[in-house]
Amino acid sequence: MRAIRRRRGTRASDRADTRSMASARTRVYVVDDLPSMRARLAELLHEIDGVDIVGEAGDPETAIAGILDQRPEFVLLDYQLEGGTALDVLRAAHARVPDTVFIVLTNHASPPYRRACTKAGAQYFLDKSSEFGRISTVIAGLEPASH
Repeated sequence: MRAIRRRRGTRASDRADTRSMASARTRVYVVDDLPSMRARLAELLHEIDGVDIVGEAGDPETAIAGILDQRPEFVLLDYQLEGGTALDVLRAAHARVPDTVFIVLTNHASPPYRRACTKAGAQYFLDKSSEFGRISTVIAGLEPASH
């Protein structure tokens, strides 16, 4: 009889077990085409206890590879990227990392963009100009999922 091995961290309960063994650190991957915005997001994330930035990218190809490799709990994802958009990343990665929460940040906060991103798997869609502060409450677990 062949033993069936389950990959660790593929289900929410497995991820919780893995995180509790590692001092409950929250892993975040940052995707934005502007290095200055990635730095600003990193500053914000470093203010949240228990958060580790596990990678960053400015284009869809690098983002997809990094997200699939790191399997973070959260992805902060700018809509407009170098050579593509958040939709490219969501369509390629979301189904392969279903336990990851994707938070799209954008200056293009119109309803068509919101619908397209949530349909592709974004759990949050935040306007950079008016909802930037919500990032901390979402990642700290203080806010329920919303679109």
